[in-house]
Order: sequence, then structure tokens, then C-alpha cells
Amino acid sequence: MAPSKTLLLIGGTSDIGRATALCYAKAGWRILLSARNEEEARRNAEDIAARTGAEVTTHRLDILQTDRFGSFLDNLPQPPDTAVCVVGELGDQVRAQSDLAHATLLVRTNFEGPALLLGAIAEHFLARESGTIVGVSSVAGDRGRGSNYLYGAAKAGFTAFLSGLRNRLAPKGLRVITVKPGFVRTQMTAGMKLPPVLTADPDEVGRAIFNAAEKGGRDVIYVRRIWQPVMMVIGGIPETIFKRLKL
Repeated sequence: MAPSKTLLLIGGTSDIGRATALCYAKAGWRILLSARNEEEARRNAEDIAARTGAEVTTHRLDILQTDRFGSFLDNLPQPPDTAVCVVGELGDQVRAQSDLAHATLLVRTNFEGPALLLGAIAEHFLARESGTIVGVSSVAGDRGRGSNYLYGAAKAGFTAFLSGLRNRLAPKGLRVITVKPGFVRTQMTAGMKLPPVLTADPDEVGRAIFNAAEKGGRDVIYVRRIWQPVMMVIGGIPETIFKRLKL
């Protein structure tokens, strides 16, 4: 029997993170579940292990503590074959407009931390000449909107980072995948009125990540494919008209 592969899941306490880890565990992968809240991550790990019989370990990681990324990666019990980052913080746009600390949190959580960590992981993968990286970005990064432009700007930066990293690593045979879930029924969107046709469940996102990363296919994934034409239309609206819209 071939040895099991290892997934590093960054953001192991989120709904999407748990669903993705569960999907990999069902496929026989060993799971390294990282999160800032170790207690909550441990509960998820125990649940995933009980459901699948997979080996699941937890590892503390604060995406804002960028100076500790090197030691975090060096101390993992096994080098991962695939790294998936689902970290994100929707935040409050109105608050961020006057609260510099909150604005900084959104930019660092959605862009700076994930980009720097995946960049460090990429160097490890390059050294051994194998590995797959998946970053969960957002359709909000496809065009800035007045209702969430700080979150969208951070995700746009993350999308651009993943694109550049993909371009750099492709000649070496390494894959970098960008996933844009659109609306997802999670704790982060609880209470929002979401259009069913545009809204995915965490399990659907987890399956999309696994299929894209481990079964090949596209480099940029809209979990609900309808989002791609929707965002093409939104992206094509002239700025003189777009600035009058309340989006």
C-alpha cells in the first residue's frame, strides 16, 4: 500500500477548512490542521478522525505572526504534499473606514499573512521539486465595490499573488490554484440573505478544492461556475456607470 499523503490545512477552525480537511481525510490523507484557536481545532480534528479513521494533528498558527512562519513550517511532523489556505476575515467595511486597527486587520488577514506563508511554503516545495498550493480568495477581489472594498482589495492582492506565484512555479512542475467560492453558508455569512443559485455549502467548496488540486484541471476555480460570467459582466460595466451603482 502506498504511503498516505499529507495535507496542511491553514485555517482549520473555519467551516470551509473543516469541510476541506474532511474531504481529504476521507480520501486517506494525513491531516495537519493549523489554526490560532488550538482548542477549537482539536475538536475539529477529533471529529474528522472519528469520522474517517485518518491521522489528524493540530498545530497552532496565528496568520498575523509572520515572524513565526519559518519555525512553524520547520516544526511540522511531516512535510505536506499539498497546502490549502482558507484564512479570511470579512470584517466591517464601515468600521474599517474610520478604525485603522480594524482596517489593518482585514488587509493583513486576507492578504499579507496568507501570501507570506504560502510564499514560504513555495520555497520548501521548490527545494524538493514537488507540491501543490491552494489559496482561497474571493470574487470580491474581481472588482472593488463600495460595500466591501477593503476586503475586496485585500483579496484582489491575494489573487494577484497566487497568479504570480503560479507563473513562477509552473516551469518547475508545481501547481498553484486559486479558488473563488462566492457566497458560502458559513458562520461568517450567518444572518445574510444569500441568493441560492450563487451560494455554496462548505462541503461543496471542500470537494471543489480537492478535485482541482488532486485530480487536475483548471488553475482558477469559481466553485459555482455561474460566478464567472456574473463577474465578467460586473467587470465590464464602465466606471462612469459603476460608480453610481450601490453594490
